[in-house]
Amino acid sequence: MLLGFFVYHSLTLGPADPAGPVPIDSMFIYRPDKRQEVWRFLFYMVLHAGWFHLGFNLIIQLLVGLPLEMVHGSTRIGCVYLAGVLAGSLGTSVFDPEVYLVGASGGVYALLAAHLANVMLNYRNMQYGILRLLAIFLFASCDVGFAIYSRYSVEPASGAPSVSYVAHLTGALAGLTIGLLVLKNFEQKLHEQLLWWVALGVYAACTIFAIVFNLLNTVTVQRLEEESEEVFKQHLFTNFGF
Repeated sequence: MLLGFFVYHSLTLGPADPAGPVPIDSMFIYRPDKRQEVWRFLFYMVLHAGWFHLGFNLIIQLLVGLPLEMVHGSTRIGCVYLAGVLAGSLGTSVFDPEVYLVGASGGVYALLAAHLANVMLNYRNMQYGILRLLAIFLFASCDVGFAIYSRYSVEPASGAPSVSYVAHLTGALAGLTIGLLVLKNFEQKLHEQLLWWVALGVYAACTIFAIVFNLLNTVTVQRLEEESEEVFKQHLFTNFGF
């Protein structure tokens, strides 16, 4: 599906390159001035900023998601992935409210964090669990570090895309909490039942807060609507995350 959307936008917007074309006028891109169009909070995941962005996400999904899917099933992993995508846009709307989002990095980081949840639930039944966690932590640390650097080092006038590290972090939080809720626990202990309720409470509280925030906070939307079309286009080109 992701590849199909990318091919369609490449054909309609022009030849693809590593960082474009970006479908800024798509009805699926997440935009803070269009937050009332609630489908954007989820469907921004089908858009990508160039073939490098798409290829990177697809490779990580295969490497990280398939092992989990083979053990826990497609339905459970699908829930984790979509929860991460939704958390990425909700978290960005709260903590980095002027960012425009494309890409599925929230879902990718949810899958990464789900490996941590899997180890927490089934450590006694796993081989090399610590090594898996170390590898995931090393990769995630490097990528989030680059995302933070890119977010604040890119000059607005350069036209280069920035990276939404908030979507990465909130996607990971969703992957950990939803992973603890839905992944199979092959040897459940009493303290793990308590962990289940804690995870449910954290995810529910964060999600409800973000939804209420978006319902009440219209300041950013009103300010963006007052800007000229040219300034608005500049926002789209220079302040989107992936």
